Amino acid sequence: MAKRRKRGDGSLHLRKDGRWEGRVVVGYDEKGRPKTKNVLAKTKSECSAKLKALKASLQEQKPEKPKGDMTFGTWLDHWYQRECKPQIRPKTQADYENRIYQHIIPELGSIPLAKLTAADLQQFYNRLKEGGRLLRVEQYGPGLSDRMVKSCHVTCRMALDQAVAQGLILKNPALSCKAPVTRPKEMQVLTGEEIQRLLIQAKEDGCFELLLLELTTGLRRGEILALRWDDLDFRTGVLRVERQVQRIRGKLVVSQPKTRASSRSILLPTPVLKILEQYRQSVTSQWMFPSPRKGDSPRDPTAVRKKLSAVLKRVGCPAIRFHDLRHTFATSALEHGMDVKTLSTVIGHVSSATTLNVYAHVTDEMWQKAADKIDRAITGREPPQGKAPKPPGRTAFQPVKGKYRKPGTGCISQINDHLWEGRYSPKVNGRRMARNVYAKTEAECEEKLAELIREMKAEIAAGKERQKQGGLTS
Repeated sequence: MAKRRKRGDGSLHLRKDGRWEGRVVVGYDEKGRPKTKNVLAKTKSECSAKLKALKASLQEQKPEKPKGDMTFGTWLDHWYQRECKPQIRPKTQADYENRIYQHIIPELGSIPLAKLTAADLQQFYNRLKEGGRLLRVEQYGPGLSDRMVKSCHVTCRMALDQAVAQGLILKNPALSCKAPVTRPKEMQVLTGEEIQRLLIQAKEDGCFELLLLELTTGLRRGEILALRWDDLDFRTGVLRVERQVQRIRGKLVVSQPKTRASSRSILLPTPVLKILEQYRQSVTSQWMFPSPRKGDSPRDPTAVRKKLSAVLKRVGCPAIRFHDLRHTFATSALEHGMDVKTLSTVIGHVSSATTLNVYAHVTDEMWQKAADKIDRAITGREPPQGKAPKPPGRTAFQPVKGKYRKPGTGCISQINDHLWEGRYSPKVNGRRMARNVYAKTEAECEEKLAELIREMKAEIAAGKERQKQGGLTS
């Protein structure tokens, strides 16, 4: 078996013309696509030597590391801009910059790098946990999540590791800190009967093809929204996944998938293919699921999340994430006999070990069934049987007809189990003016929204009166 090269060492491969090519990633462009440089040679060993020399020359071109008694903020900015940013994608850059420039540097940036202690870092993490949130405090509370605090810790640790490697400090103080323990969100899976109700309601709400394709492929939300019609071969039924759409700094960005395993091909079932053929006739955009307002743009991931939330509410299903539809597909695939290796390829996991870890509860049941079969073959005895689950029959659910709010009354949506959001966004002088309110119950949110609308209408009326008076004066 060929020895796998280490991450960052570049790649070597034999070209069709008989020469060896070495290639190394030197950064990413604004769309997340890797930028590379390459070398050519007649033999593999010569190519490997040339690639090593190329990497060394690239290292020499980097600016010298800062010297002297610098602050932690100076070093963190240098490390991110010179060492980290060129190697990561735009979405990851936005996450890093939020942590570094909104939280870490304002709190710890003035401390000299050589005098930064584990106590400084630990107290910083505690402050983030208690009251570090800068935006949407009313919505989420004053403290940052354990996941965000741990991400800040990891960023500090990586930057300080590099400072140790370059001889700027003797020891990494972050290694002595205790970061919050993060637990993955609980996986929720729809039952067969709930899936039926969901799809029936989806037809009424105009998102049937999107949810059907998701439940039969398990694509990530960004992947399914980035599909184009030329990604699907209607003759063979092969669907290529080659890009993703994300919202970065307020704008929709289409980029390559995060990992090589995410770029994959999936064979669609014939019934799904026929439904998509019919759906294709009603879509004029190159995107499979275009934005209702901008046909030349993919649908916004946030809008899809809100649409799913509304559909689930109407059918009486639990409030799940879009990602849980991916879990529903994977669980169903395993329960119906798909092996873990195949499933790992279909859903785009880097390795089968990831799939096993995520769906351990399902694979445990599969292994128990396999053990029962072996026991039956050896001993001739039937293993004790529990009550077999009854397969879902045809549901009698009827779709809920859309209930549209009257114009001028705003809109209300449920964000999670204990939080509702009310929004009023009238147009004033051709520009949208949007404001939100939040409450723990739907009734309370309706009251707050009604009060907000009264205040905004009074404010708009006062503004128009001032404009009128100004016009008369002039």
